[in-house]
Amino acid sequence: MNDPLGDMLTRIRNAQMRGKTKVITPASKLRGWVLDVLASEGYIRGYSLDDSVKGKPNYLIELKYFDGTPVIREIKRVSTPGRRVYKGVKELPSVRNGLGVAILSTPKGVLSDAQARAGNVGGEVLCTVF
Repeated sequence: MNDPLGDMLTRIRNAQMRGKTKVITPASKLRGWVLDVLASEGYIRGYSLDDSVKGKPNYLIELKYFDGTPVIREIKRVSTPGRRVYKGVKELPSVRNGLGVAILSTPKGVLSDAQARAGNVGGEVLCTVF
């Protein structure tokens, strides 16, 4: 697989289109850090490490809905393996005039755009969520 993070975002998008409450994705450190930001920002209920399947561990992501519609309206991958997008702290994107969140990989860890501005740090823009 060339883009594990893009695969996880697509799994979340597809599960929400079908109205699923949970989705499984293979576990990795980067995916876990991005899920931490999604949970802290309130876009998912939470996630847990699922070791029930033999082989590699998986994350079980609990999706969040409000009045039957998904909380995540749009989730897009910005940086891809073929085209990395880096932004300084003054150039950080504002997603839908601050209503959405950009998730960044910074020297201080994987952060939301608001946390990166507060920490005065830039980095690679992984994805945007609205």
